[in-house]
Amino acid sequence: MPQQSTAAVGSTAAVGSTDPTDPDRRRPRAVLAMHPQLAPQLIDARTLARLTSLADLDPSVVLDDFTTPEAAAALADAEVIVTSWGCPPIDETVLAAAPRLRAVIHAAGSVKHHITDACWERGLQVTSAAWANALPVAEYTVAAVLFANKQVLRLAADFRELRARHDWQAAYPRIGNYRRTVGIVGASQIGRRVLELLRPFDLHLLLHDPYVDAAEAAALGAHPVELDELCALSDVVSIHAPQLPATRHMIDRRRLALMPDGATVVNTSRGSLIDQDALVAELVSGRLNAVLDVTAPEVLPEDSPLYDLPNVLLTPHIAGSMGTELHRMAAAAADELACYVAGQPFAHPVLAQEIHRTA
Repeated sequence: MPQQSTAAVGSTAAVGSTDPTDPDRRRPRAVLAMHPQLAPQLIDARTLARLTSLADLDPSVVLDDFTTPEAAAALADAEVIVTSWGCPPIDETVLAAAPRLRAVIHAAGSVKHHITDACWERGLQVTSAAWANALPVAEYTVAAVLFANKQVLRLAADFRELRARHDWQAAYPRIGNYRRTVGIVGASQIGRRVLELLRPFDLHLLLHDPYVDAAEAAALGAHPVELDELCALSDVVSIHAPQLPATRHMIDRRRLALMPDGATVVNTSRGSLIDQDALVAELVSGRLNAVLDVTAPEVLPEDSPLYDLPNVLLTPHIAGSMGTELHRMAAAAADELACYVAGQPFAHPVLAQEIHRTA
């Protein structure tokens, strides 16, 4: 894959003020590309005002199809595309219609759905708000880890059934978060944030990531181990690796069998990283527990046992940015647009040479 040029912004964006009152400030032409119904949910009034002050941007034009006459007119003069979920691929045809395009600012996570090889060949500057989307996922994960070690799912089901006083200490002698072992699979932006948030607790943190050495793992507050050892030692296994051919079913039947009785699997990454049939078998038996925000397929059939098992917390892919959290990603995009207008490098660039191993 061609290497990303580092000269595109510097060659086209004059260094200057981002102060909207500065009459000499440069305002590049920009266009929004995402699901039209998403735009008003993503971009609140404060951020919209900032975007339109930084760039010549018409908020009423939101593209989700680059083949229309409206898109052709918008792309002809566009220097920046601000994208989010629902942006079509930016391929050779789109780039031919956008001769002035120099940067793509993604107000969401992965850019793999719309950034093509042609973008790198053009030397486009690309940035993503993946770091901002990682924050709510990490918060969801930390809540799941702490609840898992308190065995909240099983205890709540028992309490619902008994509806009476009970010796819960005797029934659950091993619950708690003191000196429990949590295994983090993948030092992604989310995985790193999870480690950071878990650091103040009295937990033993393990990390498996083939790209992280012992010194870096120690700096993250974790002990590096191979994946088999992580599965065998962890009370909670939380998955934060990217969806790649090499990571499909990385948590397979054998590794699930390595996990201690009563362990919990937390998956906020992608359903394909787990052998779901093998996981369902373990969950139906009652040996393991799970917190699953993602599954394979993403929408399970109505007869899936995962809906009804008392040892499973199943949510519909909501760990990432939702509601007010969407506004953080739009604000992050506005920050990057300010960098571009000032002729400064992006704070969170996406690099061609690294995209093969990221989400």
